[in-house]
Amino acid sequence: MKAEIGVIGGSGFYSLLEGAETVNPDTEYGKPSDPITIGTIKGRGVAFLSRHGARHRIPPQNVPYRANIAALKGLGVKRIIATNAVGSLNPGFKPGEFAFFDQYVNMTHGRKDTFFDKDVVAHISSADPYCGELRALGVGTAERLGIKVHGDGTIVVINGPRFSTRAESMFFSRQGFDLINMTQYPEVALAREQSICYLGIGLVTDYDVGLEGRSEIAPVSAAEVGKIFNRNIENAKRLLLELIPEIPERRGCSCGSALDGAILSH
Repeated sequence: MKAEIGVIGGSGFYSLLEGAETVNPDTEYGKPSDPITIGTIKGRGVAFLSRHGARHRIPPQNVPYRANIAALKGLGVKRIIATNAVGSLNPGFKPGEFAFFDQYVNMTHGRKDTFFDKDVVAHISSADPYCGELRALGVGTAERLGIKVHGDGTIVVINGPRFSTRAESMFFSRQGFDLINMTQYPEVALAREQSICYLGIGLVTDYDVGLEGRSEIAPVSAAEVGKIFNRNIENAKRLLLELIPEIPERRGCSCGSALDGAILSH
């Protein structure tokens, strides 16, 4: 069974799929985080993958990002919609709101972050790493559903699994970054290397370590993230159910030609 759209997120999204079946693909980069469930949403073929695996057992620094993207590509996926719990570094991005990323800053280390690490040299453009076509559709859909949404935002990606110190969080905020997360990189970059459109949706759960001058805002905790994220899941499901049928079958973006001119090896 093939799928045209991939969804990467938490286990709460399985229930969206009709006629679902599970496959357990293998790739040259190993197995993905979890078996992949394939089904349909209003007639569109969708493959769902839990990023952290069953029971959230895989920490962010150990997620098999290359295997995940390669497995979805092998199933025919040309577009990925990914949901992420994110912290806010900007008082304008409030817990409970959604954000559609347009830029990322990578602060991770030691992750396998390219498919071109052997015999092929490729320098892919990352100027605009997120699919503009999908982002515009997502924003419009969220607004119609009455979901408070930010149409863009820069996310800084840290290695984890620990949360930031106060000094780190203040540094990121003063750089002008809006959001913080542990899993957006290298997922989005690897999707681009495979010419897959990628839409990153942040479900804002907290204010990281708090906001300057606001002593009443406590630093983030895992329990608080889980509580707010679970509250946002229902809105995320509503969004996906409405957004996926709206996606045109033919891509009107440049993501499919991301590799043009990037490969230098002969």
